[in-house]
Order: sequence, then structure tokens, then C-alpha cells
Amino acid sequence: MSHTAIDSAFTTPPAASPSLEEFWMPFTGNRAFKRAPRLLVSAKDMHYTAADGRQILDGTAGLWCVNAGHCREPITAAIREQAGVLDYAPPFQLGHPLAFELAQRVAAMLPGDLDHIFFGNSGSEAVDSALKIALAYWQAKGEPRRARFVGRARGYHGVGFGGIAVGGIAANQRQFASQLLPAVDHLPHTHDLARNAFAHGQPAHGAELADALEQLVAKHGADTIAAVIVEPMAGSTGVLIPPVGYLERLRAICDRHGILLIFDEVITGFGRLGAPFAATRFGVQPDMLTMAKGITNATVPMGAVAVRGGIYDTVMNGVASGIELFHGYTYSGHPLAAAAGLATLSLYETEGLFERSRAMEPHLERAVHSLRGARHVIDVRNIGLVGAVELEPRDGAPGARAFETFLKCFEAGVLVRSSGDNIAISPPLIVSEAEIDRIVTVLRDAIQRVE
Repeated sequence: MSHTAIDSAFTTPPAASPSLEEFWMPFTGNRAFKRAPRLLVSAKDMHYTAADGRQILDGTAGLWCVNAGHCREPITAAIREQAGVLDYAPPFQLGHPLAFELAQRVAAMLPGDLDHIFFGNSGSEAVDSALKIALAYWQAKGEPRRARFVGRARGYHGVGFGGIAVGGIAANQRQFASQLLPAVDHLPHTHDLARNAFAHGQPAHGAELADALEQLVAKHGADTIAAVIVEPMAGSTGVLIPPVGYLERLRAICDRHGILLIFDEVITGFGRLGAPFAATRFGVQPDMLTMAKGITNATVPMGAVAVRGGIYDTVMNGVASGIELFHGYTYSGHPLAAAAGLATLSLYETEGLFERSRAMEPHLERAVHSLRGARHVIDVRNIGLVGAVELEPRDGAPGARAFETFLKCFEAGVLVRSSGDNIAISPPLIVSEAEIDRIVTVLRDAIQRVE
């Protein structure tokens, strides 16, 4: 390339309004979006500012991730400062202090002996890391036959090949099915409208659905199953809340057959359910726990896997010397992400945001359940600072009614999330009662206006 061409590549001024064509957007109908774009240009606390200047009340914490609200100065200041001190440090055979400090802080928040932290850059990477750690553990234990994974229908575990395979969303798998992990089974999901519609908090029925794991043990043999992975509360597929006793029963079956239990807490971690983690709230100890999103308040991408000490020790002792786990990322424990994580955890603590989340739960519960009886509404669910409204599907167009409701809410200045025929609400933990009421009022009006 000539010097002229190189100079041109770096000096071409940006257009006043950028072209929308070049960016291939994720999980988006690109053609439809680019015909009628919805652009956000700034954010502060509970609101986004749209490109047309409108204030948009954030009823979804971004994508379940901005738990402390937008552009919080303690976090942004920590990132700015760190960028001027140490912008990057290689994580292979080297380290920097903040990654170790953050691992210690996160481990201290976790229940039981989940006391070792492996960093990545997203929930997807955290899940694939957890699956690899499970395989490495059984290799080190001398049980290499344990290579089968069990996920759950309507589960979402990110977009890595491992996460898609153990996930239970058919649309996510369809384009890639021939290349997914081969030894994977799925438990049935726990969503039961016939018995549990309009439940407040955990539904009463469905603990027995965990027994499907016993059937898989009988079919394949326990000595072939490495791990079961579930979201304690499935968020991305419409807020599916675990029935009373379900997680406890799943833990007991795993214990009985020596199977690892992995909780995917990418959404439920860091206060979303009114506790540091869902494992804390439900009192069920997993063997591994994945996290992301709220660990840095979404300011810098980061994900992590928490591992019980016995698993870590087994992998460490599985080789005489050298590298124990052949896995990692260029940006594992990135300095800016670590700085953001430390500042985020401090903000959660100083402002008591986990406790605030639990205290606000009754108001959100009353607000979302006020939608019972509204047009098209066939179910309402809630737990922590999460609510979901399920709409009757339109004949021949599943998901269309919820997506149109999302669009009408956005036009009215409130951001909600559509997933299939569900509308999910998961505001930042700093939300006020008045803001919850506004979200639900706008949602009610939107639902009534959708044909």
C-alpha cells in the first residue's frame, strides 16, 4: 500500500451522519432497523438520550447489565485513571495487581467455596470456559468418559459453539447445528402456564421437572455426564422463574451421581434478584458459576467463571508442572475491566444497591401484576427487580405482538425488552417507585394499542 493510500485511510473525515450500512448488527433484523433506526447517543443514571433528543427511561438496564445506572462517575473515573497508568498487560505468564484484587473481591461475595475466578470478556466466553474447565476436571480425575453436557430447553448460554449447544433456543442453533457439540442433552423447561400463571415470585409447581435428569442418567450412565448447566432464572427467553424446590432437587440429583452443577448467572448476578447472586438468594450451591454484565456495570466488557476450590485443586494437581489449563483470552483480566469491576463493586456496596433491589421488589411486583386483565396478557411473572408480561401470540406471527409493543414503548420514551411473546422489565437497581410506575403505565398503554 502506498503512503498516500495509508494516509487516506486514516485522514478521511467521518460523515456528519454515519452510514448505517457497514455495521452488521447482532441479533437484529438489520434491513428493518436500517429503514427506521433507533439510535442512542448518551446516557445518565436512569435515562438514555435518543438521537432525536428524547429522553428514554431505561427499563431494561441496557441488556440486563447496567445495574448501577448509566455513566456513574466513580466507575468512569476509575477507567480514565487506569487508562493513563496501565492500558494493557499480557495475562499469559504475566499479571497485574488489579486482576488479582478483583478476583479476591468477587470470591468474597460468593457463597461457599466458590473461591477461584477465571476471567474472560463476556458471558459467552464465561460459559465456554466453564464447559472446558469441567472437561479438564474430569480428565484430571481420571474419568475422561465424563464428556456429556446437559442444558435445558429455553436456556440461553451465549453464542459460543459450546454455549449454543447447551442452550435451548432452536433459532440460535438452526444455522450452526451441524457443528455444535455432539454429546449434549436438554432438560425440559419449567414454564407451566396451566399451573403457574400469574405467580408472585417462585411458582408453586414444577420441582419434579428436575427428575428428567435421572432419566438421562439411566439412559447414558452417570459416568458419562460431566455437568449440568442452567440459569437459576432464565432471562433471555422470557423470565422463567424456578419453581419452589426445583434447584434444590437438581442439586441433590447431581450430588447423588457425582455430576457438576453450573449456574449461569450472567443475568442474575450482582443484585438483580435482590442478593449478590441467585445462588445466594435460593440457597443452592453450584460447583461453578458464570458471570458478566453487572461485574463492570457494562462499562468495559468482562466475564468470569467462579470455581469451587476442590475443582481448581484437582486441575492444578493433574499435571506435574507447566500449564495446567490450556485456555485463556488475550484480554482476560484486562486492566481497564479490572478497574471498572473494582469501582463497580465498591459502588454496589456503598450505595447498598443489592439491599435496595430487594426492598424495591414488592413495588415492582404490585406494578407488573396490575397488568393482569389487560388486553392480550396471558401471564405476569416477577422476582427481584425483574418482571415479565406474556402476551397471547398472534396467529401466524409469533413474537410480533411483543415486538410491536416494544416499539410503541420506545416511541413513548420507555425502553423494555421483547423476547418471543414476552415483554421483560429489568431496570437499573437505582430505579425509583415513580419510575417503575411510569414503565408499567407506558407498557399498559402500548399493549392496549397493539392490534
